[in-house]
Amino acid sequence: MRRWPSALRLHRAVLYEQPVFSPAWRMDANSSIITSAILAIDYMDSLLPQNPLQEPFKNAWNYMLDNFTKFQIATWGSLLVHEGVYFLFCLPGFIFQFIPAMQKYKIQQDKPESIEKQWKCFKVLLFNHFCIQLPLICGTYYFTEFFNIPYNWENMPRWQMIAMQCLGCAVVEDTWHYFLHRLLHHKRIYKYIHKVHHEFTAPFGMQAEYAHPAETLVLGMGFFIGIMIFCNHVILLWAWVTFRLLETIDVHSGYDVPLNPLHLIPFYGGSRFHDFHHMNFVGNYSSTFTWWDKLFGTDSQFQMYSDKVKMDKEMKKDK
Repeated sequence: MRRWPSALRLHRAVLYEQPVFSPAWRMDANSSIITSAILAIDYMDSLLPQNPLQEPFKNAWNYMLDNFTKFQIATWGSLLVHEGVYFLFCLPGFIFQFIPAMQKYKIQQDKPESIEKQWKCFKVLLFNHFCIQLPLICGTYYFTEFFNIPYNWENMPRWQMIAMQCLGCAVVEDTWHYFLHRLLHHKRIYKYIHKVHHEFTAPFGMQAEYAHPAETLVLGMGFFIGIMIFCNHVILLWAWVTFRLLETIDVHSGYDVPLNPLHLIPFYGGSRFHDFHHMNFVGNYSSTFTWWDKLFGTDSQFQMYSDKVKMDKEMKKDK
């Protein structure tokens, strides 16, 4: 079985012209693109001021390495990151339901959240997190060892590189999610698996990972494909987990809050795009971006609905 080289090895290979793939795999055009990207990052990094948080973060990271084993870091560290980030990002949406001023940003205003539904969702989440996802997280250490992914501070990539890698992971995951998600909506499969996730037609943030165990495994595989391609340090695992949870909780939040920084990402779908999927059950299958739905025309009903909403708003203004 061929081992794919880590992004770190690719990085070094491009800089020092070391062979990574066999001649059949080598492509000069791709090497030039990667080299140009690295040089651009180096130039931008030279223009930025020194990060005041870098030294405290370095000390904390080295303390972790000195006091815990790689297995503990990969397993329990990943679990803590996942649980902490998930429920922290769910907290604003949970609080919004008790703030009258935020209700104007709720997308489906005729379907308020209920404590009973949220409690039911929370119990299913605990089962999925600790009975389905935790066993997968336990394999993180062996994954990093197999692909020779470093933990040390010296190989820590800069934040600009991490951001680019997370974007690459998002593109890969979005592609996987679109086609597998669309397959789960097939009439012969839907009622057995994906129907669980669509139990709530008006989604809320905590519902992001409310799903059938089989769906958790099938769609969750897309998360790891990007890691296999781009990961050159264990920090990317945690950065990608953080970004992916932020994105999926945002699109399930049920609120379209203005000045959302995620909307600065080109082709980002957002909460209105995915909220329509839960309301309509058909179309808008992508997880993060909109291009696959535009390419295959599976956003047509959403576009017609959006145009109708805009017309209704304009008519109310005229009156």
